[in-house]
Amino acid sequence: MERHDYKMRRIYSILLLLFLFLGTLCAQVTLKIQAPAQAEVGQRIRISYVANTADVEDFQVGDFQGFNVLYGPSTSRSSSFSMTNGHTTQSSTVTFTYTVVPTAQGTYKLPAATIKVEGKAIKSGTADIEVLPANQQQGAGSQQQGSSNRQQQDASSSGPISGKELYMTVTANRQKIYEQEAVTLTYKLYTLVNIQQISGEMPQIDGCHVQEMDRPAQLSLKYERVNGRNYGTAVWKQYVLFPQKTGKLKIPGITFDTQVEVQNHSMDPFDIFFGGGSLSQMVRKQITAPAIEIEVLPLPSPKPDNFSGAVGKFSISATLTPEQINANDAATLRLVVSGQGNMKLMKAPTIRFPQDFEVYDPKENNKTTNTATGVKGNITYDYVVVPRHGGKYVVPPVEFCYFDPETGRYNTLQTDSFSLAVAKAKGQPVAYTREQEDLNVLSNDIRFIKLGQLESAESDDFFGTSAYWLTYVLLFAAFVLAFAWLRRWQKQNPNSWSVKGKKAGKVASRRLKKAAKLMHEKDDAAFYDEVMRALLGYAGDKLSLPTNELNKDNVISKLTARGVEQTVVDAFIAVLSDCEFARYAPVDDPSMAKEKIYQQASDVITQMNKTVRKL
Repeated sequence: MERHDYKMRRIYSILLLLFLFLGTLCAQVTLKIQAPAQAEVGQRIRISYVANTADVEDFQVGDFQGFNVLYGPSTSRSSSFSMTNGHTTQSSTVTFTYTVVPTAQGTYKLPAATIKVEGKAIKSGTADIEVLPANQQQGAGSQQQGSSNRQQQDASSSGPISGKELYMTVTANRQKIYEQEAVTLTYKLYTLVNIQQISGEMPQIDGCHVQEMDRPAQLSLKYERVNGRNYGTAVWKQYVLFPQKTGKLKIPGITFDTQVEVQNHSMDPFDIFFGGGSLSQMVRKQITAPAIEIEVLPLPSPKPDNFSGAVGKFSISATLTPEQINANDAATLRLVVSGQGNMKLMKAPTIRFPQDFEVYDPKENNKTTNTATGVKGNITYDYVVVPRHGGKYVVPPVEFCYFDPETGRYNTLQTDSFSLAVAKAKGQPVAYTREQEDLNVLSNDIRFIKLGQLESAESDDFFGTSAYWLTYVLLFAAFVLAFAWLRRWQKQNPNSWSVKGKKAGKVASRRLKKAAKLMHEKDDAAFYDEVMRALLGYAGDKLSLPTNELNKDNVISKLTARGVEQTVVDAFIAVLSDCEFARYAPVDDPSMAKEKIYQQASDVITQMNKTVRKL
């Protein structure tokens, strides 16, 4: 058996080596050029040509026009091995490097190079490099040094770092905007010195919503010529602002703390050689970006009644799923608002569902990012609805009104209407719509007025007769009997309101225990129903609410009227809403959701029991 396993391992090893060999043969050989995008006249730079194979023959390259070649090509080779899950990979590269110096200002095209691999010619691409003139303060001798060295020499030779060697600017992409319209502030760094650290944040601005844009962890400086000097520049911070009020928006200046590395002329070279110091030292310097002012215009009046508060450019789409359901089942209308603007500040659109639908608060899914022109992306609103009776319903078109700052007008977008066929629920008797039920009640309470001439009835002299007094006696006797029966019923009936209020906690506890059992049995629908019964049943018993008035709005009104703390009321609403949504909408982790809802329901009932008992 061991001999067989040994043979199989050898076969697998041979197949793996063969696979790696074939993969090496089939891999595409490339030759790429690597060079900086910018340089200064007199600055030494490196230009490299990198091949992804070590088997290279006959390297050739064209002329470097506009550059003096100091030396090259220098050749270096490297190989790497890696093993992942028992699979070994190998890669090899060869690099040809030239050290050159630009001789004149301009934009130059670096030449392409060619190599031969197993007799096949491989050619690289070309690259453009922008050459800036040398700093006016630099002499001919210093032009042979690197840019970072020259910057450091400037800083050290001039003593304290001046505002011309290190400063920050701020620009706004717009000077005049509408209320709620996005404006981007860009803070740009200009430096001639070697910065090691910089810190500073935007202060709080009254009446303005501020969002900072993401930036790379490592910033690379780009040369920019200002007043005859080549500054290293980089966008340090960008903020997107959404003004919430009109008028002059004053953005204060931001002070940045920096640490700059400069040469240390106070140290003796002999002390440095024997470990007594360093050629450089860190110097702290504060730089302040100037304040800026932006004019904020008010939105045109009058605003449409259906205005969502959105400012920018948007589009909408909507779907209703499923299109055919049974009564008491859930359907979801998904509305997607896409575009660019103040998306995180707009309100969810209001949808006019039929009166027979039970509607839950929409769930938002925000997929937006901050850009230089505002927040961009889409927000999805999921409206979960539950029709209570069968029939054919029409959901009217969804409207979304926003303000377009480019045109200065309000635009209203509209979706198509939706049809929903609702079948009668199983075991449900005759299905009436809510409008039909209202008409039935009216028919019982209101009678038609009989038209015609009024006729006065003749007096029958009933007052003072024996029938008159007999009627009084019978009414009094009926009152006494009714009062006695009511007192007896209150003593014998365990479901009276006083008893219910005292036993509300025990009843809720039994329901939660039953819910816990259903949770372990993974009966999701029954679990959520039982938790909802525990919440609403406890509130109804404690607040003396009859069954036909037991709903979320009445419970909230009663709790507020009884002086229950708002935090307890908010907790009750949140748990009940989460329970309702989880009952009809899918969740990522059902077990975690059920445990969380169960614990929250138990805590809310405990808090309500303590609070109501004190009142």
